[in-house]
Amino acid sequence: MLIKGAVHKFGDDVNTDDIIAAKYLVTTDPAELGKHCMENISPDFSLKVSKGDIIVAGKNFGCGSSREHAPLALKGCGVAAVVAKSFAGIFFRNAINIGLPFVELQDTGDISEGDVIEIDLGSGQISDLTTSREYRTRAFPAFLRGIVEKGGLINYVTAKQEKKNEGGKGEETGNYPL
Repeated sequence: MLIKGAVHKFGDDVNTDDIIAAKYLVTTDPAELGKHCMENISPDFSLKVSKGDIIVAGKNFGCGSSREHAPLALKGCGVAAVVAKSFAGIFFRNAINIGLPFVELQDTGDISEGDVIEIDLGSGQISDLTTSREYRTRAFPAFLRGIVEKGGLINYVTAKQEKKNEGGKGEETGNYPL
């Protein structure tokens, strides 16, 4: 699975209140949440982001509360993936639940705002098409790619159950809990 988009750069410790302020938690509509995404730290972010763009950040992205609204807001404004040095555990889980891919990469400092990057989730290859730099990270496990490709965990489980009901076999998840 390839993801290609322009980079929007953020620093360390971007928390869930930075991603979507608590005052907007009256809805779970991704498009509505997306209108206010990142406005605490980048007021015009939702106007600058285009469908398919990628956030590149420092360490501890998505720290704070356990609200699923944060990855919903990112997806709702068009963000296709997040690349960061590290992620808060709860963000990891919520992002998978709604089908938003994320990639850990220690060398995020070399990627700049506005660069166009391409992420190959299957191989763990990240290409900065602006600077011609190449980065390697862990490949996204196949079953997690499957969840992302189906648009989230509920869609994935539903499709898996439908396949099983038709006499097929479900996909193995390895050691990852669902």
